[in-house]
Amino acid sequence: MRSQPVRRRTVLFGAAALAAAGVFAPARALAAPAAPIVRTGSGPVRGLRRDTGCAYLGIPFAQPPVGDLRFAAPVPATPWGEVRDCTAYGPTAQRKQLTTVTTIPEPVIPGDNVLNLNVFTPDPSGGAKLPVLVWIHGGGFTAGCNASPWYDGAAFNRDGVVLVSIGYRLGVEGFMHLDDAPENRGVLDWIAGLQWVRDNIAAFGGDPNQVTIAGQSAGGGAVWALLGTPSARGLFRAGISVSGAVNQPNDRATALSIAADFTQRTGRPATAAALRDVSDDEMQQLQDKANQDGAGLLTHPSLMTFAPYVDGTLIPESSTQMGGGPDIPLMMGFTKHEMNAVVDMLPIPAAATGPALLATGLDLPTVAAYHAAYPGLSDSELFGQVLSDRVLRAGAYRVAEARASRGLPTWFYEFGWGDPSSQYHGQSVHCSDLPFSFDLLHAEGVDRLNGTGQPPQQLADAMHGAWVSFVRNGDPGANWPRYNLAERPTMMWSAESRVVSDPFAAQRPVWTR
Repeated sequence: MRSQPVRRRTVLFGAAALAAAGVFAPARALAAPAAPIVRTGSGPVRGLRRDTGCAYLGIPFAQPPVGDLRFAAPVPATPWGEVRDCTAYGPTAQRKQLTTVTTIPEPVIPGDNVLNLNVFTPDPSGGAKLPVLVWIHGGGFTAGCNASPWYDGAAFNRDGVVLVSIGYRLGVEGFMHLDDAPENRGVLDWIAGLQWVRDNIAAFGGDPNQVTIAGQSAGGGAVWALLGTPSARGLFRAGISVSGAVNQPNDRATALSIAADFTQRTGRPATAAALRDVSDDEMQQLQDKANQDGAGLLTHPSLMTFAPYVDGTLIPESSTQMGGGPDIPLMMGFTKHEMNAVVDMLPIPAAATGPALLATGLDLPTVAAYHAAYPGLSDSELFGQVLSDRVLRAGAYRVAEARASRGLPTWFYEFGWGDPSSQYHGQSVHCSDLPFSFDLLHAEGVDRLNGTGQPPQQLADAMHGAWVSFVRNGDPGANWPRYNLAERPTMMWSAESRVVSDPFAAQRPVWTR
């Protein structure tokens, strides 16, 4: 990110970010009395006092990644002496909106100091030793930010949990292989944020020994990447992957191919030396050229050009190669109709979605197996389900199976609630579960995604309660058993949630082909 005069930016949210609906409002401070001053390792900060606790927003955990630091590993924030005002969200890394609508309202805030985090705490006093949830936002690794009203920590604070949300570098600057720069710079940002939590969260009332990492979509993929990162071990004790991109991280060959393709498409060498002085606007244009177009949705299961990748050192192997990751508690799952919302965005007539199934690279027997797994669906509906399965659902299922085979503590779920009044006609699409997990059913933009009907508060109570229990105890509660190969118990979240044994028996033949 090049340092330059501050200007208003627009939101980067490409096809991989699964755009859906909304208009962004400028970020603003949360009007409330001042919170107690907290002294961090870099200096004192003042936040906001709220009904459920205090919020400290935009705290730098590293120096701005500009100039010589643009493609460098994150460097700890420069200390300050005066009390720092942390009553408004900090700058965001996203730059430009690639579609006119987006699922989650995530504001664009100009500035260079994008490596910042937010702390929502019920008790900003040392010694409280409250459990901590660290949230990593989604957005296809090219968009999103940690300043969304959907990521507010009010409900978690109400229930005795400290919430931290981390910002990180995106796209080329965070995740493209460069011959003369550290690998996986965005992953290094996550680790730097987690190290800040380890060193500072006690001052905000949190317990550094009770940290759970969680993320949705690309953020869920971040959880998978961190599970396979030795240098992140000891920084968290449990994980939650929500609709996580299990196909991540990419393998090294894919990362090198993406860098070579970037050079071919843009005429720019994939090196920090060649890109360090490129303006933000030009960098965005280069990234747009290199990023996959709509056709990539049909042929590339991960949908993500820029993403974490196995580099042999920071990420020596993927969590799937590790047999589902390390022996820590993991809660994971997906929505029932993840990618169905994307079908309408693709340049494919409804009548052509049947032939388009073959364009995904599936052979005729596999297409036939999908028809058997999902009887009664139209070609368009089946196409959406195939995308949902290939991108998110099948991979998550295979990881749950691998973890169960090793006896690792795993809890598996599907979110299936949908409002018939929504634009998706009652389908539970990508992101539709987040307002329930955060117990923020009436946050800005929720009705644009989930409809104007009355969402069931009892579902939010149950889902949010399971999260709180998991963060506190490493277990979502007695009513939700661990996933195992004998019964395959799966929590089916809906208006009447229940645990079902082996609900994906019909899909297993095609998911494990």
